[in-house]
Amino acid sequence: MLQGKLNPSEKKCCCMKNILVIHQSSELYGSDKTLLLLLSELDKTEFCPVVILPDGGPLKTELENQGIKVIIAPVLKVYRKMFTPVNLIKFFKEVRSGIKLLDRLNAEYKFSFIYSNTLAVLLGMLYARKRNIKHLWHVHEIIVHPKIIASTFPKLLKKYADVIVCNSYATKLNLTQRIPELEEKCTVVHNGLEIPFLAFEIINAKENFGFAPSDIVVTLVGRINRLKGHKWLLEASLDLLKADKVKLLFVGSPVPGQEYYQKEIEQIIADNNLENKVVITPFTRNLALIWAATDIAVMPSTEAESFGLVALEAMLAHKPVIGSDHGGLKEIILHDATGLLVEPSNIKKLEEVIEVLAENENLRKDFGERGHERAITEFSLEKYVSSMTEVFRRMNT
Repeated sequence: MLQGKLNPSEKKCCCMKNILVIHQSSELYGSDKTLLLLLSELDKTEFCPVVILPDGGPLKTELENQGIKVIIAPVLKVYRKMFTPVNLIKFFKEVRSGIKLLDRLNAEYKFSFIYSNTLAVLLGMLYARKRNIKHLWHVHEIIVHPKIIASTFPKLLKKYADVIVCNSYATKLNLTQRIPELEEKCTVVHNGLEIPFLAFEIINAKENFGFAPSDIVVTLVGRINRLKGHKWLLEASLDLLKADKVKLLFVGSPVPGQEYYQKEIEQIIADNNLENKVVITPFTRNLALIWAATDIAVMPSTEAESFGLVALEAMLAHKPVIGSDHGGLKEIILHDATGLLVEPSNIKKLEEVIEVLAENENLRKDFGERGHERAITEFSLEKYVSSMTEVFRRMNT
């Protein structure tokens, strides 16, 4: 059932270029956060976004606090179980209701173009083609499997996108090596973040998580799922944990329906009697306390990240970062300068680099300072918004 129905008395956008924005979720993980930052900083005298989300949540709240119109409606989200008969029937019903809603919105706002943020939403693609409106598709994913999905999306982008924004060169390469003609449509815009307020003066930040002030805390911030590398990090840290050389902090929750990933991690912890040395805490928007308690940030992704926003957040917090040597992380972390890159899934090598940083405070500080400088120079929020604004302007030429 659709929510957020149009209210004739509601104040309309008065700018020249109204944008229909369609996004996959209302949480505040990577692509959610970058969308919030972009739309919050966008010049509202030039562009007026109207956002479609599939459900309520913190992103909806934050957008509405910025005075941005948000409507809850089906976005035709891609998911693994959508190809069952029941779910396909539901999908086609949502196509009809979604197009009817967008017709009503378009009659009111006369959208200059449609902006689909992530590959996971198909409503924008279908409506843009049906009503002959320009379509901008922002790709935040590197899809390798299932192979049928990995090969299908580049074809959809070729047919249904007028312009494609990729959040890294790694993301772009994943598309263009499949369909070289996409090169003409693709532009790379790295994500950007604002310099956060970091409460370095927090007293006994580590004690908030049950650690001692002298503990070396290794932190992984991210969804607990197959690709984020929680098991890899845990297995690489077993000897270091048992020797009291480090403690682990996992910040994040599993995707609903995939709680078994967390249970598997908890079982490894229990089997090795590490309950007092590994802490799992739900994701929080306030990362100041997390980074204040952190000595080393790790992004041990077992599959290529399209970007790696957490690595950038850690660098802005003056933290050294260890990341997997593939995907977008290679464009953020400078090996042996702002952090260290490790062969994916190499348990021994990850253990070695964690131990090197754990035992060398000066190296941690050096990497942290260089990382901070790189983050504010190469990945600023201003640079990100400016680049996306130029793309938006191109959509109207």
